[in-house]
Formats: sequence, structure tokens, C-alpha cells
Amino acid sequence: MSFQRLVRFVDSQGTTCFGDLKTEPTNDLTGAEVEVLEGDIEKGFRGTGRTDKIQKLLCPLPSVPLVICIGLNYQQHATEANLRVPPYPVVFTKPADALAGPLDSVSIHPDAQGMLDYEGELTVVVGKDAKNVSEAEALQYVLGYTVGNDVSARNYQLPDTSGGQFCYAKSFDGFAPIGPCIVSAALVDDPQKLHLVTRVNGQVRQETDTSDMIFSVARIIAHLSRGTTLRRGTIIQTGTPSGVGLFMEPKGSGFLRDGDVVEVAIDGIGAIRNKMVFE
Repeated sequence: MSFQRLVRFVDSQGTTCFGDLKTEPTNDLTGAEVEVLEGDIEKGFRGTGRTDKIQKLLCPLPSVPLVICIGLNYQQHATEANLRVPPYPVVFTKPADALAGPLDSVSIHPDAQGMLDYEGELTVVVGKDAKNVSEAEALQYVLGYTVGNDVSARNYQLPDTSGGQFCYAKSFDGFAPIGPCIVSAALVDDPQKLHLVTRVNGQVRQETDTSDMIFSVARIIAHLSRGTTLRRGTIIQTGTPSGVGLFMEPKGSGFLRDGDVVEVAIDGIGAIRNKMVFE
């Protein structure tokens, strides 16, 4: 895979392309110059030597085999939730149609609007099929890292209404926006030394370093690949830090409303900004 920061975009001719951004992402990548790439996740990417400007930034991946999510993976979040940390990661999945782009509006079904929440997360992109991978070799299977938001309809997640499962509450279309680019794993020395901030309408709600993770990226990959094939292109949302709307006081004040804009930013990777649009 030959790229530094993989983007997917509409070029000056109206064609959808992959590109390689050579510099760290700015707040607005519209108009940024990138090298156009040939290829895809399955075949790999090759530089063309041709440059073009981003007319519209798209989700860096057109599709994924699966979105795998980790719950309760930051120590401070476990503390605010008053939950015991289990011996293995909490795992749930989202369907491929939950995927959305870094600037897309997220359409919210009426039944998901009452307790709508955000979860800013470091997101891992699997670069090659992985099965029975050891923790020591796990990062060799990472294509790169991106920013994600695990949008959640808490009314379908809380134990009294869900029976203690997370999947349905987080699986609505568009509930997994990622972007703005996929930063090559070669550019990230240590995924446990990244700084994440989530803002709602400009107000900081979450801020932490990934060093607060209970289960590291390497440990997550080793656990998920135990007897199970992680397909190339799968994304893993690695959990959210403290500061989610569910636990804000007064109760109910932290949930998202129609028109709210959620921004999740990770130093060196960039930021996504998604408006919540109630149907």
C-alpha cells in the first residue's frame, strides 16, 4: 500500500478518485492538492504522478466488510459509567451501511432521536486478512488509522430496553462516520500516544490521550482475530473516552439535538464534522 494519507474525493473533472495527501490535514481539505492514486484496498495503491485538487471530500472507504466496535475501553469512561472492566474487550458490530463520510450529515430516524449520543473514537483499518494474530505482530496487519464517531441511540442500548446488547442502537444507516483520511500505519509510531477531542457545536465534550485505553490496539486485533478472520478493509472502532452525553448533568442535557454538529479530531490524523439531521 503506497500512500501517506489516503483520501477519496471528487476531482476537478467530477470523477471519484483515491488520492495521497502529503501533508497533515487542515480543517477544510476542499481545494487541497493530492497525488491521484490507482488501485483499491484489495489490489493496493500506486502513485500516478498526476496531481489534482479535492472538489469534494468523500468517505475514505467506499465500503467495508464489517464495522467492529469495542465498548468500555477507556479507564475514565468505565469510571464515569460505574462499570466493572471485563477481562476481555466488549465487542459489537455495525453493518456496512452504517458507514458515512467525514462531512456527511447523519439522518436520524424519529425513533432514535430521544437519546441520541456521540462517541469519538480512534478507528483502525485492517490492511490484510488476519487470523490467529499474536499481540506482538498485530500492528503489522494495520493499513492505517482514521477518526470515527460511534453514533448511538441510547434508548435502544440501555439494559432495560436492550437486554444488555449494543448492536441495534448503533447500527442505523450513517451511524459510523469516518475520515477525513486514512493515515498510513508507517506514520503512526504508537497508536497509544494520540490525542482525541470531541466537540458538539464547538463545545469540548471529550478530551483524552489513547494511553487511557484499557485494551491496546494490538491487543484488540489479537483478540478479534482469535479463530476468526478479520477481512482486509474491516474497520475497528476502538472505544470512546469519558464525556459522552449519557452521563452529563443535568440528566438528558448532553444528548444531541436536530442540527447539532459533532466534530471528532485526533492529532496528526484530522477531524470529521457531521451534522445530525432529524427526519
